[in-house]
Amino acid sequence: MKHHPRSLRTAVVASTLAAIALASACATEITPPEDSGGIAGTGPAAGSGAGGHAGAAVTGGTGGSTGGSAPAGTGGAVGTGGAMGGTGGSTGGAGGTTGGAGGTTGGAGGTTGGTSGGVGGTVGSGGSSKGGASTGGSGAMGGAAMGGRAAGGRGAGGVSSGGAGTGGTSSMAGSSGTGSSGTSSTLDCANVPAMPTGGQTHTSGQGGSDNLAWQIWSNAGSGQLTTFTGVPAFSASWNNSGNYLGRLGFEWGNKPQKFDAFGTISADFAESLTGNSGNQWSYVGMYGWSTNPCIEWYIIDDSFGKMPVNPGNCTNMSNSPLSVDGGQYTMCVRSTSGTGGDRCGGAAQWNQYYSIRHDNRKCGTISVTEHFKAWAAAGNDLGTLLEVKVLLEVGGGQGTANFAVANVSKTM
Repeated sequence: MKHHPRSLRTAVVASTLAAIALASACATEITPPEDSGGIAGTGPAAGSGAGGHAGAAVTGGTGGSTGGSAPAGTGGAVGTGGAMGGTGGSTGGAGGTTGGAGGTTGGAGGTTGGTSGGVGGTVGSGGSSKGGASTGGSGAMGGAAMGGRAAGGRGAGGVSSGGAGTGGTSSMAGSSGTGSSGTSSTLDCANVPAMPTGGQTHTSGQGGSDNLAWQIWSNAGSGQLTTFTGVPAFSASWNNSGNYLGRLGFEWGNKPQKFDAFGTISADFAESLTGNSGNQWSYVGMYGWSTNPCIEWYIIDDSFGKMPVNPGNCTNMSNSPLSVDGGQYTMCVRSTSGTGGDRCGGAAQWNQYYSIRHDNRKCGTISVTEHFKAWAAAGNDLGTLLEVKVLLEVGGGQGTANFAVANVSKTM
């Protein structure tokens, strides 16, 4: 075929223009759709442990001249309790300059509950678009301990920063209830100790020291008192002894004082009676003398007869009865000349103070000071104390009284 020069030039020019167009097309940047934000940069693996380390910045995909708005990337899944933080999700980089991947941090869980999952890094922002922040899942709860919440970081366009993970709060043991413990006697009336064996038998006089001071007295017939070394216990026996008294406790005859100078006085007692009082009076309880004025005093908790006993010609105090130690006591005053003397240096007449329980009691604690206070409140001065002792007194008959416990105490 014959070629024409003009036609050839035309073909060459067309070919050249096509080549240029093709080259230009290859050099033009492809702009991704607005919702994809270009090719996402990949963040590094999540930090582990409490707090974690920040992820390093990663260069985003090749962006167009202006990146579209990108939706927030999805954080990584929450790790299960007990495991370390989960791996952060990939960040969706926006078109434009480099978008950093937020470092993921797995907060340490509570002591019992296990750790909370790591949080995915947040989307870096490209151009004017800003990545949304991801929120870490709450830690697992185990028993009473709650795992902490790990907060993911926010990645800013061009600069990535790993969020600081917040460690879980430690578990706290439940507080013990607290309770107030009540004051009580050491005496257990359901388990009274057995009577000691051996001992020393006395037929008259007095002796001992501290709260083991003893005394026996009678105005006729015979009687005995048995005491035990180092043990606050005694046994009394009588045989037509007339008025018989056996007692054990504190003796302050050489240095008497007002009752409140001795602190709080109380006594534990446990007794058993056999025999009789010859249809005369019988008293089990506390006893003593005081001077200035001369007073003989009684706190009566038991008797061979039915309580309350009647000492005769006794005038009730203005504040009677007294409620104490789980019972009621009639408080009264009577005048007497006695049946065989006194401890006040030869008084011809003196007063007796009584607290008489309304029901028989063979074991328990006697709050002696509470009786003294009640007497004083009614205007009955006790003077200075010579003694405070556990007592057995009978007006006749024959029998035995065993005090497995006769423990008088005082506390300041």
